[in-house]
Amino acid sequence: MKRRTPITAIRRFLQNGSSGGLLLIATAALAMVVANSPVSDVYFDTLGTYFAGHDLRTWINDAPMTLFFLLVGLEIKRELLDGELSSPARRRLPVVAALAGMAVPALIFIAINRGDPDALHGWAIPAATDIAFALGILALLGSRVPASIKLFVTAVAIIDDLGAIVIIAVAYTEQINFLALGAAAAMLALLGGLNRAKIDAVWPYLLIGAGVWFAVLQSGVHATLAGVAVAATIPLRVTRGRPEDATSPLLRLEHALSPIVAFIVVPLFAFANAGLDLRGIAPAALIAPLPLGIAVALVVGKQVGVFGAVWAMVRLDLADCPADATWRQVWGAALLCGIGFTMSLFIANLAFSDAAQIDAAKLGIVAGSLIAALAGTAVLLTGRRR
Repeated sequence: MKRRTPITAIRRFLQNGSSGGLLLIATAALAMVVANSPVSDVYFDTLGTYFAGHDLRTWINDAPMTLFFLLVGLEIKRELLDGELSSPARRRLPVVAALAGMAVPALIFIAINRGDPDALHGWAIPAATDIAFALGILALLGSRVPASIKLFVTAVAIIDDLGAIVIIAVAYTEQINFLALGAAAAMLALLGGLNRAKIDAVWPYLLIGAGVWFAVLQSGVHATLAGVAVAATIPLRVTRGRPEDATSPLLRLEHALSPIVAFIVVPLFAFANAGLDLRGIAPAALIAPLPLGIAVALVVGKQVGVFGAVWAMVRLDLADCPADATWRQVWGAALLCGIGFTMSLFIANLAFSDAAQIDAAKLGIVAGSLIAALAGTAVLLTGRRR
C-alpha cells in the first residue's frame, strides 16, 4: 500500500494553495480591469442574469462555493485529528493568534461604524484571512520566508475559516425552515452511519451530500455550510506519528477537490465578486465609515491581534515562536493575515442586500487587503533570515 508522510501532504496543500493564490490574484485583478473597461456593462449584466429564482452571481456563491467549504471542512478535520493542530501544544499558538486576529478587527470595525446600525451588520467582514491569497504571496517570496511561517499562516487561516463558518451559521441566518433542516439532519445522520460502518467508497457521501446541500438551501441556512457538515462525516484513518494512509476516504477526496477549488471554484468566485466599478467614485468614498472600518480592521486589527497574541504567548512562555523565524517575519505574517478577500467578500454578500453597501464593503476589502499584502511583503522582503 502506497503511503505518504505528513510533511508530503502539507507540502502538496501548500503548493496547491500557493499556485491557486497566484491565479486568484490574477483573476481578481482581471475582474477589476473588466469592471472598469468599455465592456463593464456586459460583465455586470451577465452576473445579474436571473434564472431559477436567482441571479448568476448568487448561483456562483451558493453552488460551486459549496465545494470550497467542503474542502475547508476536510482540511479542518484532517488538521484537528491528524495534522498540525492535532495536539494541544501544536494548536495553542495558532488558535490564540486566530481568535485575537478575529476579535480585534471586529472591535475596530464596530468602533468606527457604531453610529450606523445598518453598517454594523458587516462586523464579521474583516474577521477571516484569505489562505490562497496569503500563500500566493508567500510562494512569490520563496526561501526568504521560513517554512514555519508558512505553516503558521496556514494554521491561522484554517482556524479563521472555522470561526467564519460559525459566524455565518449563527449571525447570518434569519428565517429557518425546520422541516428542510430536519431532512438535512436525517441525511447527515445517515452519512454518520456510513462512517461508523466503515464505508470507504466516496461516492455515497457525495450523493447523499448533494441531498444535504439541497435541503440546507431550502432551510434558510446558507447552503455552503452543507459542505462543512458533510466534510465532518467523511472517514479519516488517523495515523498519528506514522505516515498518512493515502487510501483514507478523506484524503482521497481532499486531494481530488484541492486543484478543482484552487484553480476553478475560487477564481470563478473572485471574478464574479471582485469587480468594482471605480469610475465616478470619489477618493473621499474610501474614508466613509463602512469601507474605512473594513480597511483599518484588516490592516491594523489583524496585525495587532495576530502579532500581539504571538508576542504575549511567547513572552508568557505559553508557546514557542515559529521555528527559525525572527520577530520581523512574525510581524510580516501578521500583516499578510489582513488579506481578507474571498471570505470577506462572501460575508459582505450575506451582510448586506443593498448594492451600494456591498460596493462600499468591496472597496474597503480590496483597499485593506491590498495594503496588507503590500505591507506584509515589504516587511518580509526587508527582514534578515535567521
